[in-house]
Amino acid sequence: MKIDSTKVVVAANHEIVASFLKDSNNLIHMLPKEQIADWRATAEECSFKVQGAVVISLIQDGHEDSTKVFMKSGEKSPFPFRLTIHLESQGEHTNGYIAFDGQVNVFLKMMVEKPLTALFNIMSENLKKHFDQ
Repeated sequence: MKIDSTKVVVAANHEIVASFLKDSNNLIHMLPKEQIADWRATAEECSFKVQGAVVISLIQDGHEDSTKVFMKSGEKSPFPFRLTIHLESQGEHTNGYIAFDGQVNVFLKMMVEKPLTALFNIMSENLKKHFDQ
């Protein structure tokens, strides 16, 4: 299953945004605080519970210059997936979006596609808001 978030324009240079995203501690600023609990993080990984049910864990998995940041699912996640955060320089601004690629069966896809799409859209918007401040 593949999902792309909405594209946003972030009010910061792509190198600054990439540096921010390479530290998993900073992902808390992108998540919908009212929908997560049990946040734990180090620079390399983080985990959290979504709406009192599913635990998601993310592990930093490298980067491509300052244009892509890669993350993968950790052992606590309900299924294997990979996130790629795409960053495109626009001078002092950055165009960006989150691409999700998960190994999900048809039944699970029907259950998770809509909430995951909403989550990634919120994360993109919150990244934009974080740098707009």
